[in-house]
Amino acid sequence: MTRTEENFDLQAYVTKGVENVVADALKATLKDPRESAFLLKFAVASKAASKKRREAEDMGEHIPPFLIASITSQCNLHCAGCYSRCNNATVDAAPVSQLTGEEWLRIFEEADELGISFILLAGGEPMLRRDIIEAAGKKPNILFPIFTNGTFIDRRYFELFDRCRNLIPIMSIEGEKEITDARRGKGVYDRLIANMDEFSRRSLIFGASVTVTTENLKEVCSESFLKKLSDRGCKAVIFVEFVPVTEESRELAPGEEEREYLRTEISRLRKEHPEMVYISFPGDEKSSGGCVAAGRGFFHINSHGGAEPCPFSPYSDVNIRNSSLREAMHSPLFTALRSGDILLDDHEGGCVLYEKRDLVEALLAQNR
Repeated sequence: MTRTEENFDLQAYVTKGVENVVADALKATLKDPRESAFLLKFAVASKAASKKRREAEDMGEHIPPFLIASITSQCNLHCAGCYSRCNNATVDAAPVSQLTGEEWLRIFEEADELGISFILLAGGEPMLRRDIIEAAGKKPNILFPIFTNGTFIDRRYFELFDRCRNLIPIMSIEGEKEITDARRGKGVYDRLIANMDEFSRRSLIFGASVTVTTENLKEVCSESFLKKLSDRGCKAVIFVEFVPVTEESRELAPGEEEREYLRTEISRLRKEHPEMVYISFPGDEKSSGGCVAAGRGFFHINSHGGAEPCPFSPYSDVNIRNSSLREAMHSPLFTALRSGDILLDDHEGGCVLYEKRDLVEALLAQNR
């Protein structure tokens, strides 16, 4: 590792990262007065949240700026290689005992009080839980990127996004039509493009999420693909490195050579095309002192309330139904992961916690 926990100030690093995201988003929306006005207000709220986290850090408590919330286990698509289905976090059966809209609103309120600035809504397909998304709209101090397959966005959702500018749909796309439909299903690409055109017509901000594999890496970084997104009004592109959760899909995971290519391209894109925000996950873990899961930079709450290190590491020793958000982020499992070396370990790519899941399972057993 290029930095160690002893000489690396994680709180300062992630706070600067949040400030950069907000600043880049402001630049990307300068031509949209309503969006810029909202982001200016959010920038003030984000600074106040950063101050809360800094004060907590000075008192010996680390608060991450991000939270990932998988608000449903239900999805209408069967995307090839979906980690959520492979982990049985997404199923075809009707959801049972999932957190209610009221329970999620309580989590959002606690997050606001703690100084968490971003809550990523995921699933399954999060648009199936309109009640939760409407609850998120009531918390303007928090930005809610909604990672959606885009097939359930309707007139009522467009109207909600217009009223609540803190809700940012991030639609999943794999590249051009052929590769998107091959992974997500026939007709999905055309639906996404129609959605983008409607967002543009309504002057609403949206982003795109791209699962980066060895098969689409060059295409999704190409000027042609990204220009099509930009021309339709896309303001953010989130590159998510494919994490293999089966041996059969391992060849799709970017190796170090592909990850270096992605890092170089993102650096170039940020300089040459500031009209969009570019984010990579997990990105260059070396620059952040290792993996930022388990509450270092974020943690994950599944649809049933289990607090997990991240979506790719579905292990939990605490349920949010029986604890506060603060208590959950200091669970024995999270504490053990943050105090040990696993998050700092070198690995082949993708998710270090998935790659070293035997060690995570051993920690979970020890701390029960």
